[in-house]
Amino acid sequence: MNRRLGVNVDHVATLRQARRTVEPDPVAAALIAELAGADGITVHLREDRRHINDRDVEILRSTVRSRFNLEMSVSRGIVNIACKIKPDQATLVPEKRQEITTEGGLDVLRQKQKIYSVIQRLQKKHIVVSLFIEPDKKQIQAAYDVGADAVELHTGKYANALSLKAIKQELKRLKEAAIFTTSVGLGLNAGHGLTYINTKPLLIEIPGLEELNIGHSIMSRAVLVGMDKAVSQMKTIIDSVQ
Repeated sequence: MNRRLGVNVDHVATLRQARRTVEPDPVAAALIAELAGADGITVHLREDRRHINDRDVEILRSTVRSRFNLEMSVSRGIVNIACKIKPDQATLVPEKRQEITTEGGLDVLRQKQKIYSVIQRLQKKHIVVSLFIEPDKKQIQAAYDVGADAVELHTGKYANALSLKAIKQELKRLKEAAIFTTSVGLGLNAGHGLTYINTKPLLIEIPGLEELNIGHSIMSRAVLVGMDKAVSQMKTIIDSVQ
């Protein structure tokens, strides 16, 4: 099975914002990632524009040649931008102003009508819609009910598990969620906290994964060995599991 690697370049923009300058450029990073084998580029346009900004998104839409995945909240302003630039995929995520990174999955059950309306708007623009959710059957069923095309299972608890027992428990939970996801006909993606160490065990245990979105671990390695090598090494790991 050919699984896609989506490389999240948010942290390139985070470094840029540390000095509020023009470098490093996430657009340049995306180009190198694609040349190194990335199957897609992911960015999160936050409401506070703490890293990726409107200009980045506009340029990426016109330069990304693989698959452009825009992570986004369901706020009207962000949805308007998505409908305008038309990414290949929009991944709806929860968003809190004070969080360091996305904390937990989107609660589809609590805001089904709003999410349904957003999905309708995006799909009318021929944008594939994925929902970033916990590996929970009720949330997966809700994602199906509101018309999502795919879900991205939140792998944070698996990534943060410290004991072998906890790791096995999280893999079991993810596996059950994955089986249910494919049984209802939704596309199956995963992401959050995935590294060069824990990605392969996940792929071995979880059937049907189509796409992994990975950012921090790749960017951390890129600082030491270069973007091209960091991306190609992760792609090699993903491709090694058939």
